[in-house]
Amino acid sequence: MERIEVLKTYKIFIGGQFPRTESGRYYPLLNKNKKHQANICLSSRKDFRNAVVAARGAFAGWSSKTAFNRSQILYRLAEIVEGRKMQFIEELMQQGATRAQAQKELVLSIDRIIYYAGWCDKYTQVLSTVNPVASSHFNFSIPEPMGIVALIADEKSSLIGLISALIPIVAGGNVCVVLASESKPLCAISLAECIATSDFSAGVVNILTGTAVELHPHFSSHMDVNAVIYCRNNAEERKTIEQNAALNVKRSFYWNKDWLQEQEQNPYYITDLQEIKTTWHPIENIGAGGAKY
Repeated sequence: MERIEVLKTYKIFIGGQFPRTESGRYYPLLNKNKKHQANICLSSRKDFRNAVVAARGAFAGWSSKTAFNRSQILYRLAEIVEGRKMQFIEELMQQGATRAQAQKELVLSIDRIIYYAGWCDKYTQVLSTVNPVASSHFNFSIPEPMGIVALIADEKSSLIGLISALIPIVAGGNVCVVLASESKPLCAISLAECIATSDFSAGVVNILTGTAVELHPHFSSHMDVNAVIYCRNNAEERKTIEQNAALNVKRSFYWNKDWLQEQEQNPYYITDLQEIKTTWHPIENIGAGGAKY
């Protein structure tokens, strides 16, 4: 008898754990030859709510880490992905890429993690400011992380689109809930396995699989989400997200990019997801004899 292959069920990633979807649903993933290759969890609204709770619990600890520490953690993630590069290349090829395309996407993804790791402790100095004021005060404006960012990742790419949008979020001290590509989800869950074994705190990154048709209204309307990023090209979904975002004045971004281009990495993707805090501090004037006035 022909052996029946044991297909992997790729679980979701919430709070540092790998649960199955609470709904018990999944969908079969077909490879480029239209052969059933894996089972993918079909996440529900409750899965998303659980992920938001996990992210909120992780925000205080992650945002309070030093920028240099976040940089070290991202660099460690790049090391782990580098060590599993053959797995990622194989998954990219299973989802339609040629070997050359898969190698290019993987190498660029690793380099992009390192790029943002380098910016973790630099973007504040480069992009903050000392403001001129007409009084005896120092006036500083500095970026600070806003909180939970909900990301609906690029549908066209399996890895580089996810990395390019996810890493700037966490590099700036935010936490996130991600909806992976529906048609190319394998690398997203493999990346979650890398995150789980890295130095990331549980809940900083949460990755769901499923459909944007079902989940995009919840990503954009949840009242504890501070920003939502949409990386796909569906006009109706984008319109719904923008309307729902107004309910609690969360920021909404449309990042439908060609992520393979070098210009699609820059520190402004970090500062897009920051709040600007301005601080005033009086200047002590020193007079004759050392008297302060």
